[in-house]
Amino acid sequence: MSEYKGNPGELVYQYNLKITQLVEYGSSADAVFSGQSASPAEGARFDVYFEGVITGPRIKGTVRGVDYLHIRADGRCQLDIKAEITTEDGKKIALRADGVATPERGSPIVQLRENATLTTNHPEYAWVNLIQVWAPGTVDLSKGEIQVTGYAA
Repeated sequence: MSEYKGNPGELVYQYNLKITQLVEYGSSADAVFSGQSASPAEGARFDVYFEGVITGPRIKGTVRGVDYLHIRADGRCQLDIKAEITTEDGKKIALRADGVATPERGSPIVQLRENATLTTNHPEYAWVNLIQVWAPGTVDLSKGEIQVTGYAA
């Protein structure tokens, strides 16, 4: 197993993703995100599927997954992300993240704050099992683009 443990604040990855599918469960995502409609009392649920490229000093490849987004009645947007990273050399790393999304009023931009955990059984990437990742980013709803930068916490 690698001895690398990640230095706090060190860049782990950046990803640039495209939203590939949006599943709505009754509420309109456009209406809720734009503020035209409030989230219902039970909250609004959306499945946001994505894929794209991940780069970094130690991880390069592709990522695809889904965010099981829940927007509470009080407006808090809770992230529940499950994704798989496929490295350039064909290895798989699981990514699980939670956090919050904060829409910018009057803008298609949503600020993201993710707390991510990576796991794998591939010895050359076992170092990911030992770190926690803090990952701020943005979503541009008008373009369907997600950009996130992950740092060792």
